[in-house]
Amino acid sequence: MRIAVDAMGGDYAPHEAVLGAVEAAKEWSVPVILVGREEELKRELASLEYPSDLISIVNAEETIGMNEPPATAVRKKRNSSIVVANRLVKDGEADAIVSAGNTGAAMAASLLTLGRIPGVSRPAIAIPMPTVKGVTVLLDAGANADCDPEDLLQFAIMGSIYAEAVLKITGPKVGLLNIGEEEEKGNRLTLATYGRLKESSLHFIGNIEGRDIPFGACDVLVCDGFVGNTILKFTEGFATALFCLMKEALLSTTRTKLGALLIKPGLKSLKARMDYSEYGGAPLLGVRGVSIISHGSSNAKAFKNAILSGINAINEDVTGKIHKLIAADQKKS
Repeated sequence: MRIAVDAMGGDYAPHEAVLGAVEAAKEWSVPVILVGREEELKRELASLEYPSDLISIVNAEETIGMNEPPATAVRKKRNSSIVVANRLVKDGEADAIVSAGNTGAAMAASLLTLGRIPGVSRPAIAIPMPTVKGVTVLLDAGANADCDPEDLLQFAIMGSIYAEAVLKITGPKVGLLNIGEEEEKGNRLTLATYGRLKESSLHFIGNIEGRDIPFGACDVLVCDGFVGNTILKFTEGFATALFCLMKEALLSTTRTKLGALLIKPGLKSLKARMDYSEYGGAPLLGVRGVSIISHGSSNAKAFKNAILSGINAINEDVTGKIHKLIAADQKKS
């Protein structure tokens, strides 16, 4: 098993990417291939103690910026770190790719280089969202702004496979994000999708309203990528704002400062549960290989955990299981 890391992708590349890769190699004894400008990566490694038998470098001189048009950049920059890393997976020289670079480029590179699993109409980004009960897998989180009912059914199938295989949730409950719990509520997309999910063999529990997401109303939540990405960005912003308001309130007087000292351990624990770096990255489900897309501001811890996500997806053969179930679903229809 070998993990290719796009070492030039992300706000803090290559330092945090290299550091996270080294930590992952040490902790799990997994070979990691750092893809990027060789001289820069060698300089980063020179300051670290690392297992030389587990860390290697593949040179890629080009990078794709966060504001570049994804598909165009991927086609033009064939020697960019994100494209070369995906090519390693396609050629069998690596088993998974991890990237914190331009999300659109990460998706386009995997889609154009690895291709779709036969029968999958649109790959989807599956985000593990922390809830009071554990984790809910939200998909699509931004890969597809426009979807049809068949797409959402496939998202539900792929999300269920990932939740059961990697997150170890037995018989994951599937919910459809909607504006009401009643079957007749929603727009044309959700109304048509409800029927498809109801007729499927999935553990479909019906419509889920936005207010119920943080309480873990379901294990897999499906929606189109426009709505999913909006929820994701709102959740990130709200969590940051909430902690800022809490900090302001707790430090406002001498009395509240004393109280803050007492509850500090609990607040640290809460912050850790809400921290994206604990989950590392989100799999792009539906491509012919393991592709983990990480947050642009990923630190070393996030890179390390993203590599672990890739390891788990490989060990559980998520790609193979999706291929099998999508094919079986198409035979029935």
